[in-house]
Amino acid sequence: MIPPGYNPPDTPLSILHQDHELLLVDKPAGLLSVPGRGEHLSDCLLTRVQAAFPTALLVHRLDRDTSGVMVFALTPHAQRHLGLQFERRHMKKTYVARVAGRLSPRTGTVDLPLIVDWPNRPLQMVDHERGKPAVTDWRVVRASDTETRVRLMPRTGRSHQLRVHMLSLGHPILGDPFYATGPALDHPRMMLHSETLRLRHPDGGEGLQITAPAPF
Repeated sequence: MIPPGYNPPDTPLSILHQDHELLLVDKPAGLLSVPGRGEHLSDCLLTRVQAAFPTALLVHRLDRDTSGVMVFALTPHAQRHLGLQFERRHMKKTYVARVAGRLSPRTGTVDLPLIVDWPNRPLQMVDHERGKPAVTDWRVVRASDTETRVRLMPRTGRSHQLRVHMLSLGHPILGDPFYATGPALDHPRMMLHSETLRLRHPDGGEGLQITAPAPF
């Protein structure tokens, strides 16, 4: 399910890094990572990237309403190498979010297992019996009485993990079309951005860190 009115932004590719194995781009909010079902959902970051880089291969996804750093492989070797890094949790991501209310304390961890909420998919929910492990560390950047800017460091990569974990603390991400309600929903976009991605280069294993500053 995609929220109604899919109007992807008509913006040029923002390339953060390119070499013989890797392509990292800054995905805009409002653009699908991969095609949805139906011609009206065919426009996505993958097809735009492949129009410019025909050998580009998918490695991971970001939610439609999340912006920020995404990595694509330019060779099958790179795709396998990066896939293993994700599988073994060697890939490290840092997100920036604005959430409703004052988040306290200044640092913490959410450890709540998640499972798809089948009657309401693609929504996810906490389920202590059947859910898959999901862990998120957080660190407050600054806070007011009405909202908090926070860095989120997921240890796992479950669908909607950051969104549900922040909701579970009583601080939904501002502008989240699935989990925010009332004033927290009244924002021009979801305030979640993949700021930094740290990985090992498929050719030689050297560490690489790519950052895209949050646009909010």
